[in-house]
Amino acid sequence: MADDQIHWFSIVNSLMIVLFLSGMVAMIMLRTLYRDISKYNQLETQEEAQEETGWKLVHGDVFRPPINSDLLCVYVGTGVQFFGMTVVTMTFAVLGFLSPSNRGGLMTAMLLLWAFMGVFAGYASARLYKMFKGSEWKKITLKTALMFPGVVFVLFFVLNALIWGEKSSGAVPFGTMFALVFLWFGIAVPLVFVGSYVGFKKPSIEDPVKTNKIPRQVPEQAWYMNPVFSILIGGILPFGAVFIELFFILTSIWLQQFYYIFGFLFIVLVILIVTCAEITIVLCYFQLCSEDYLWWWRSYLTSGSSALYLFLYAAFYFFTKLEITKPVSGMLYFGYMLIASYAFFVLTGTIGFYACFWFTRLIYSSVKID
Repeated sequence: MADDQIHWFSIVNSLMIVLFLSGMVAMIMLRTLYRDISKYNQLETQEEAQEETGWKLVHGDVFRPPINSDLLCVYVGTGVQFFGMTVVTMTFAVLGFLSPSNRGGLMTAMLLLWAFMGVFAGYASARLYKMFKGSEWKKITLKTALMFPGVVFVLFFVLNALIWGEKSSGAVPFGTMFALVFLWFGIAVPLVFVGSYVGFKKPSIEDPVKTNKIPRQVPEQAWYMNPVFSILIGGILPFGAVFIELFFILTSIWLQQFYYIFGFLFIVLVILIVTCAEITIVLCYFQLCSEDYLWWWRSYLTSGSSALYLFLYAAFYFFTKLEITKPVSGMLYFGYMLIASYAFFVLTGTIGFYACFWFTRLIYSSVKID
């Protein structure tokens, strides 16, 4: 492997991004928040209290459940499942339990872990659902257990049918398909129910501030605070952090080279987690300061939008590096990259969401509100 220099270069590059973002987060946290909180807590007279500005103004709405809150619970649950799977697989690979030359072993380990991590998926989605005052926990559990794997399975089945049509030996045999379905319905789904049951039995997560009965108007936002714009900007940095490593992973998958350097990959994963969390917190803070309290979905999509860049990069890679002429091969490539991007979306989105969730609870629990 002669690529070590490039790996180090990519990691240093990513660390620069992380340091820059950490600096911004630290600055916001310390300077602005400290100043804001001490200012908010000193307001004694009534007249002053009425002229509140910034993020304190939206305290009555910031924990109002979002639209489509069920779907958010499902996606957060799936993301937790994915996160668990990724971290455990990576740890095993770094410790040398999974040999990269045995690709099947890596894939099998990931699928099994995915099934067992169902417990956490159910637990996370049920906790969130209960916080949104939901009552039908069985419905949300079923959605969590079936939605993401369902989409992936349908895509996979279609791609497999294409390979069957070409009479290729690379097609997944029927028995293996059956085993996958059994793994999904026999192990993963019951475990999601177990996790959900435990999560729903627990007392609900309390909001640090009371939510008003009537939602307030969101004022007119500046062009750069437009949801679409800020979501697309938010995805650039997490993607930038993993971008060079991605090149090696794509090369190892599509050009039949082996990927041995899990240590690098683990560092990149940590960098990715930190970047996702920090960029979402920064953008969430700016959003709350401009009195826009609709942060639930936006925090998920901000870091999740890096998956869009991932897919675009995969397309770029296809046209510049691979010499594929058959339409079926092209469809396979884009099908598999779509699955990978979807998974990446769920993973990064959940990291961003939890970072924001922690951040908003932290800042609103530290101000005194009458």
